[in-house]
Parts: sequence; structure tokens; C-alpha cells
Amino acid sequence: MEFCPKCGSLMYPKKGEDKVELVCLSCGHKEKASDSEEYRLVKEGKRKEAPPVVEGGQEGLPKTKETCPECGHDEAYWWMQQTRGADEPTTRFYRCVKCNHVWREYS
Repeated sequence: MEFCPKCGSLMYPKKGEDKVELVCLSCGHKEKASDSEEYRLVKEGKRKEAPPVVEGGQEGLPKTKETCPECGHDEAYWWMQQTRGADEPTTRFYRCVKCNHVWREYS
């Protein structure tokens, strides 16, 4: 992790023509990145893949009386997930039993 020598903001790696640069998004300062493993992954275009989203498996989810905004059906599966900071409340997600539309409710 590198910080900008001008403004102190975090520097982000950006793939250049044949090298990786560190760029400050606040003031625009650029500098050549060191040749460490994490920057080589950006240079080579390799990034960690996001975990796959598992579709289905709804049989184990609880159901509740909630009206779907798409089809108007009044029953939905629900689950809670932490989508923001740990000091923020969890987000409740709903999936319509009939049309599989997914929506969220912020607590």
C-alpha cells in the first residue's frame, strides 16, 4: 500500500503500456510501481475472481409475507447479509417465490 507524497491519499495501481503505475485519484500524481507480486498481477491482467453467486438452494430459505414489486405475489424468501460496514445494520434481501425477482430492504 502506497500513499501519495503530495496529498497523502492512497495510490492505486493502474495498468500502463508495459508497466504498472501508481496513481493518486485525489491529485493525479503518478509514479512507477515497484515490481512486487500484487502489481504484477495487475500488469498481467490477472485479478482475484469474485466468489460465484449461488443460484437456487431456496428450499432452505425462510419464507415471509412480502409483496413482490414486480409481479405482486405476496410470498417471498428472505435472508440477511452484511453489505456495508460492520457498524451499519444488515440488509434484508427478498426473492419472490413466483417470479424470482430479488429486491432489498435496508434496516
